[in-house]
Amino acid sequence: MTPLRQRMLHDMQIRNLAENTQKSYLIQVRSFARHFHRSPELLGPDEIRAWLVYLLEERKLAPASLGATIGALRFLYRVTLKRDWSDEDFPLPRKPFRLPVVLSLEEITTFFESVASLKHRTILMTAYAAGLRVSEVVHLKVTDIDSKRMVIRVNQGKNRKDRYVMLSPRLLEILRLYWQDAHPKEWLFPGNIPGRPITRHAVGDACELARKRSGIPKPVTPHSLRHAFATHLLETGTDVRRIQLLMGHRSLATTSRYLKVATSTVCATTSPFDLLPHPAPIPSPPPAPEYF
Repeated sequence: MTPLRQRMLHDMQIRNLAENTQKSYLIQVRSFARHFHRSPELLGPDEIRAWLVYLLEERKLAPASLGATIGALRFLYRVTLKRDWSDEDFPLPRKPFRLPVVLSLEEITTFFESVASLKHRTILMTAYAAGLRVSEVVHLKVTDIDSKRMVIRVNQGKNRKDRYVMLSPRLLEILRLYWQDAHPKEWLFPGNIPGRPITRHAVGDACELARKRSGIPKPVTPHSLRHAFATHLLETGTDVRRIQLLMGHRSLATTSRYLKVATSTVCATTSPFDLLPHPAPIPSPPPAPEYF
């Protein structure tokens, strides 16, 4: 390990960055240095710009996929190397804004009925019932289910933050049924490796299999259930600020995007077209003359 790599690693550890973020940043900086066959200390804004163009045009990365690259380079040069550079030295393509595809209540029901495994069904139901990220649901422990207070404790979710979410009485029944069948000890949803939780990929595979069996034409991923959770809460009148706390969003703006897909607030609004008086009926054309 080079001294610069060690310094950057120590800087990330001191700031308590998530372990996955640390690994990702080191990989991004190593790829950047290897591309130019030089130490990052000898590279600057021109090389950064050329690297991003290469990733976009040659590697065909989507603009949204450059976030980790930009974050890694900003951390390296601003924090570790203490370069007094602005955001303009790390050009980031504008991300296209896309609304999430939301499943209806009927589609959610059909989807759950298509999950054959009790364990997988319980995992996916928990993700929807509590609005959890897939990384959060797979890392739940048995002790995180608090039936006395009717809450689920989410330990060290995104941005290294703990939070509580509601424990649905109906979900509690499902969890008890699952516990009686599986008797998990530490991890609520243990994986195939002893002492480790189920992987996110295993949950994703189970989700895709259930989508195919259900015949739902929309894309369905574990994160789709989280989108549905937020949208369905909005449609039943839950306050946006409360949904933000349940979802663990850092910014209210992130939560507010669900206002654009909640049919109770968007589609239930009266169109001004409906306020117009009914126009006179269009007269029927005269019958064509008959020549034979």
